[in-house]
Amino acid sequence: MSRIGRQPIEVPAGVEIDVGEGNVVTVKGPRGTLSQVMHPDMRIVREDSTLRVERPSDEGFHRGLHGLTRTLLANMVDGVTKGFEKRLQIVGVGYRAALKGSDLEVAAGYSHPVTVQQPTGIEFEVPVPTQIVVRGNDKQQVGEVAAKIRKIRKPEPYKGKGIRYEGELVRKKAGKAAKGSA
Repeated sequence: MSRIGRQPIEVPAGVEIDVGEGNVVTVKGPRGTLSQVMHPDMRIVREDSTLRVERPSDEGFHRGLHGLTRTLLANMVDGVTKGFEKRLQIVGVGYRAALKGSDLEVAAGYSHPVTVQQPTGIEFEVPVPTQIVVRGNDKQQVGEVAAKIRKIRKPEPYKGKGIRYEGELVRKKAGKAAKGSA
């Protein structure tokens, strides 16, 4: 049995979970509502304040779905209670970010600032001009928006300039001068 799939999911007080027709799971909590369609082979069982996911067989396909379904459900419960956030750092002279209304404006060495529209369910915060915080309830959406912002100017390997995740290590390469003197 999948080690992740067999772990029960604790449902905190104030969170409502509804498994509808077609295995549509809706989770309501203090931060909002999330909904996702789960695979029809997976069975979601509610016992008091816990959720369990059961699979029909030990086939490789079902074993993989088992862990995935459990993780998706756990992320939905975490999202409506605590939420998720990704932090990005901007490195480079003149590189900065600012909020223009609800949208994010990033100056990353281009001839013009790049504007990122705020999707529904996502919040941007710029505590310092060289830091961006992306917050939301849906873990996948937060990750996608953060990746889209990072893609504006990926960290380059020679000076390390660009937009990176907080704590991301950028391996620096030796330049031409270092190669020739060896």
